[in-house]
Amino acid sequence: MQKLKKALNTNGWDGRWYKRAFMDNGDVLGSLQNEECRIDSIAQSWATISEAGDNDKKYISLESLENHLVDKENGLIKLLDPPFEKGKLKPGYIKAYVPGTRENGGQYTHASCWVIIAESMLGFGDKATEYFRMINPIEHARTKEAANKYKVEPYIIAADIYGQGNLAGRGGWTWYTGSSSWMYTAGIKYILGLNVENGYLSISPSIPNEWKEYSIRYKFKNSIYNIKVSNNSGINKGVSKVLINGVEHENRILLDDGSSNGKIYNIEVIV
Repeated sequence: MQKLKKALNTNGWDGRWYKRAFMDNGDVLGSLQNEECRIDSIAQSWATISEAGDNDKKYISLESLENHLVDKENGLIKLLDPPFEKGKLKPGYIKAYVPGTRENGGQYTHASCWVIIAESMLGFGDKATEYFRMINPIEHARTKEAANKYKVEPYIIAADIYGQGNLAGRGGWTWYTGSSSWMYTAGIKYILGLNVENGYLSISPSIPNEWKEYSIRYKFKNSIYNIKVSNNSGINKGVSKVLINGVEHENRILLDDGSSNGKIYNIEVIV
C-alpha cells in the first residue's frame, strides 16, 4: 500500500489534481497538458475515498474539481473536461459519444456521488449537502422550465446528465440502480452519518453547520433505534458525546440480535 501511495502522489500528481490514467504508449488522461480530458473527477474523489492521497493534495484536488467540473447553473458534476472530440487521445468507446454526453464530459452519476462522499469524508458538510441537493433529480423539476429542460422522470436517478451545448442539464438513462445505491449511500452513511457494519451501529455525520438537529428512526430486526443528532455548536463534522437511554456510551453500539423481543433504544448524539 505504501508503494502505491508513493506512486500516486508522485507520478500520479499533476500539480493541482491527480491524473486519471496512463496509456500503453505513455499518453496521460487527466493532465493539465492535454487539450481534452485535462481533469477527471474519479481520480480526485477516490484519492480521498481510498485514503491513498496525501492530506494536502486531497484538499487541492477537490478544490480543482469544484473549479473545473461543478456546473451549478445546470445542476451537475461533470465526469471530465474538456470532452474528447478531435484530439489524439484514444480512451476507447467513450470517445464515440457526442462531446458532453455520458462518460464523455457529461455527468456520470456514480462519479458525482463519489464526489459527495469525498467531500463528506474531509468534513465539508456544507459542500457535500449542497452537491447532494444539486444533483437530486427533484431539484431538476422545481419549475416548469426546469422540468422541460431535464426531460426525464424527476423522482428517480438518471445514470447521466448532458454536460454541454443546448442539451446541457438534460437527463439520460433513468432507473439506474447503481447510481441510486451510491446516492443513498452518500446521503445516509456519509452526510447523515448512519453506519451499520459487522453488527455495530455508529454515527459520524458530515452536515451543514446550520443544521441544529435531525433525527433517524432505524429498525434492526425487532428493535427500534430512535436517533437524535444535536448540533448546537454549529460544526460540520465530529461527535463529542453519545448517550443511550440517557447513559453515556462509546460511538460503537452493538446491535440487538432480536433476543430482546422488540426493545426501543433512544440514542442522542452530540456533535
